Amino acid sequence: MNNPFFKIDERILTLAGRAEERCRPVFEEIDRRAEYNAMKVLSAFGEHRVSESHFAGSTGYGYGDIGRDTLDAVFAQIVGAEDALVRHNFVSGTHALTTALFGVLRPGDVLLSLTGAPYDTMEEVIGIRGEGSGSLKDFGVHYRQLDLLPDGTPDYAAIPEAVKGVKVAYIQRSRGYSLRDSLSIAHIEEIAKLVKQGNPDAILMVDNCYGEFVEDKEPTQVGADLIMGSLIKNPGGGIARTGGYIAGRKDLVELCAYRLTSPGIGKEAGCTLGENRNMYLGLFHAPTVVASALKTAVFAASLFSLLGYEVLPKFDGHRTDIIQTVCLKDEPSLTAFCQGIQKGSPVDSFVVPEAWDMPGYESQVIMAAGAFTMGASIELSADAPIREPFAAWLQGGLTYPSGKIGILLAAQSMLEGGSLTLV
Repeated sequence: MNNPFFKIDERILTLAGRAEERCRPVFEEIDRRAEYNAMKVLSAFGEHRVSESHFAGSTGYGYGDIGRDTLDAVFAQIVGAEDALVRHNFVSGTHALTTALFGVLRPGDVLLSLTGAPYDTMEEVIGIRGEGSGSLKDFGVHYRQLDLLPDGTPDYAAIPEAVKGVKVAYIQRSRGYSLRDSLSIAHIEEIAKLVKQGNPDAILMVDNCYGEFVEDKEPTQVGADLIMGSLIKNPGGGIARTGGYIAGRKDLVELCAYRLTSPGIGKEAGCTLGENRNMYLGLFHAPTVVASALKTAVFAASLFSLLGYEVLPKFDGHRTDIIQTVCLKDEPSLTAFCQGIQKGSPVDSFVVPEAWDMPGYESQVIMAAGAFTMGASIELSADAPIREPFAAWLQGGLTYPSGKIGILLAAQSMLEGGSLTLV
């Protein structure tokens, strides 16, 4: 690669050429899925007759906002759901998840996590950590956890018995800050069958963050009753400036809407303040933007495995989300990696990331995120808690060329910091 703009050691560039060459067959499969998902999105836009009038913003109560209501219908069709709640009012994926949990759970109900310990930011929502903050535990909801097997897979055999008497069976599709594999659509379909076998009345809820448009189907197409996610991750396409979604069974989406606004009002109110266009446009771009993020992750896995680091998944492994884990072995290497990713960002490339006490996390977290939208995980970013195994969780990349440069600068930063040795 001819690189007149960035200072990158020739040995890294040579290795990058080898790394990229072995990614070619994987890239072809990513492009195939992107084309399929792009057709699915385009079809939904056409069937719901999306027009310029849907981009107009409403104010006040937002009654009769046809853009808002049509976006719900478009999104529901794309993910194979009966209904959807797509709103800029959601401040994060955690907010969408929280709204869904509080929307369907009542005092005395049981929430069961089928994928072991939840993501850090959900611990205080559930009440595992922190007291008196208005968690589910504070409202009398009981929590149970079915731990993963030693190999990091769900305990399929135990699911039918474990879900008996449970109101919500909860799946975290992505790995969070763990080294387990993320769950594929095939895995979720198998879990859904086992849940309904053990308890037909249980609500199967899937945290779908980072997984949208990575495979041909979404969890709602294989048995999930509700899915939730963030618009500054995959489905916002790097254009939506904020927001999140809940999609699934119509009756459950309505309960969630009552929690987001108020009982009796639900989806009927909520002005859009000019955000409709960004959400429509971001959703339209999402399949190809997700493909760029996937290619960036695949290239990172290929390069850093050649550099001698453990990577999960491997460059040619099956992917069900955009996250790539690179095990960097120690804190200096992790810090240098994140600082290199920051140097490859289009925004705030001059900033030097440092670990800090980030709200909602138990450990200090270092985060590289020079994004057009603050905290947007679909844009190239890397973050990690400062604890063993000192792994970086990498995600995003609005374009593959810019994502690739970010990965190269991460390796260069480690080389200059003395934590990477090349021969």
